[in-house]
Amino acid sequence: MAKQKIVLAYSGGLDTSVLLSWIKDTYDAEMIAFCANIGQEDELKGLEKKAKQTGASKIYIDDLQDEFASDFIFPMMQAGAIYEGQYFLGTSIARPLIAKRMVEIAKKEGATAIGHGATGKGNDQVRFELTTAALAPDLDIIAPWRDERFRNEFPGRAEMIAYCAEKKIPVQASAKKPFSMDRNLLHISYEAGILEDPWFDAGDKKNKDYFTVLSVFPEDAPDKAEYVTLDFVKGNCVAVNGKELSPLKVMQTLNKLGGKHGVGRVDMVENRFVGMKSRGVYETPGGAILHFAHRQIESLTMDREVMHLRDSLIPKYAELVYNGFWYAPERLAIQALVTESQKNVTGTVRVKLFKGGIHAAGRKSPFSMYNPHIATMEADPTKAYNQDDATGFIRLNGLRLRVNSQVNGAKNLGNVGKAK
Repeated sequence: MAKQKIVLAYSGGLDTSVLLSWIKDTYDAEMIAFCANIGQEDELKGLEKKAKQTGASKIYIDDLQDEFASDFIFPMMQAGAIYEGQYFLGTSIARPLIAKRMVEIAKKEGATAIGHGATGKGNDQVRFELTTAALAPDLDIIAPWRDERFRNEFPGRAEMIAYCAEKKIPVQASAKKPFSMDRNLLHISYEAGILEDPWFDAGDKKNKDYFTVLSVFPEDAPDKAEYVTLDFVKGNCVAVNGKELSPLKVMQTLNKLGGKHGVGRVDMVENRFVGMKSRGVYETPGGAILHFAHRQIESLTMDREVMHLRDSLIPKYAELVYNGFWYAPERLAIQALVTESQKNVTGTVRVKLFKGGIHAAGRKSPFSMYNPHIATMEADPTKAYNQDDATGFIRLNGLRLRVNSQVNGAKNLGNVGKAK
């Protein structure tokens, strides 16, 4: 009888090397390793040989950067999504793409399960598994960190290193960094370890060797501001500084520009889906510029009520991405509304980058809804707005306020917000 096949998310590091071998032995399975290149710039050389020496029958190493930028990052940017007002969702948006490709490989290879090394305390386990539930509901999930047998066997890093030595698994055991990192095309995140103390200052100059992979500290940025133009078509950036670029090239270009000026750095305490609070430090230089510039061109081209409706859905959309519901019907429904809202979001934005800041320096569009003749405080040559009309407008909007005070008394309103 043929062994069952399991597809494992694999990086070649200590954790996933142990996982590959342990799952193979525990489940008596044929292991197929998968590594996604989503812009993390990890060393992929020699990974195939290492995976096979560790016990994999096959390994897929797929460059998904173009798909990541065009089908995941850009639609999310159109939606203006930021989680809890700060987090640009860099790790969150990568997980459904990785899981999607794992499902595709599982179907191609006839695998019965996919495996991952996400901890049982984090968000990634949810993101991987909800994507799998949506795209391949019949696939089983192998999550060793939620298996007591695995946790008992590997209570720490030393046991993992010893296991690899015993099994002759080719890993380089190096000193563990005092935090965990996750990097892709959109950002790099840091959490755990020394960052578990929310009073620890990750922005202290003495820590700049730790948290400056994609960007410099603002105080180390150039003393001269730099101007950057972004061209948008239907809500998507298509050119930077006048040069037409693919979504991937847009992200790579903006990352370099933003990183140079120390923009997009975030230090926050966020609410994990599983229930606990977590402290994270993020570098998202290109994403921060793109998000800011996109909002600027929207301000010029979007109808007020359409913008406010879309804005009311931003917290929900961001929550869906953060919690792993990328392939849920409600996210797709919101995305359809977002796509419709972007049909006239076309034009050019100029931003100024300086010492960690992104500042608006100009916007223009053939679809601009801003009319200086109507907005002017001088005489309106178009006669589109009659100031006399404002009297009735204000009176009608104030009707319910007057009625409320007549019925309940205006004095009661004066106590609202006062300390007792």
